[in-house]
Formats: sequence, structure tokens, C-alpha cells
Amino acid sequence: MEPEDFVEPEIAVTAAVVAVIFSPRARKLIRQGLVYGTAGVLMAGDAINSFARSVGRSFEQTQRGAGAHPATAAKGSGG
Repeated sequence: MEPEDFVEPEIAVTAAVVAVIFSPRARKLIRQGLVYGTAGVLMAGDAINSFARSVGRSFEQTQRGAGAHPATAAKGSGG
């Protein structure tokens, strides 16, 4: 390849990508980014799952509260 070829955008981008991929420092940063990104996705999933369960429990408690409460129904019928 001649130095003039690196002026073309396709070749320049390809050369830059190859240089980054084969650079040890860049590979380390990419690997760390993938690890931290995966951890962030897992934590966000746990938070969403916990929130959904909390909303579900709250909804169930509200539904139970709308009907006759077992403790008050037992006292009312026995008196």
C-alpha cells in the first residue's frame, strides 16, 4: 500500500479499527467496558424486577383490603 491510500476514508477507518483492536491497552479498555456494561445491565434488570414485584405485592394488598378483611369479618360475625 502506498501512503496516499490512507487518505481514502474506507482505508483510513479500517486501519484505525485494526490498530485499536490489536492494541493491548484498547483491548483492556474494551474488555472492562463490556464487563461493566454487562454488570450494569444485570443490576438494572434486578432493579426493574424488584420494582415489578413490589408493585405486584402492593396491588395484591390493595385488592385484599378492598374486600372484607378476615380479622374484622370474624369479629363481626361472632358478636
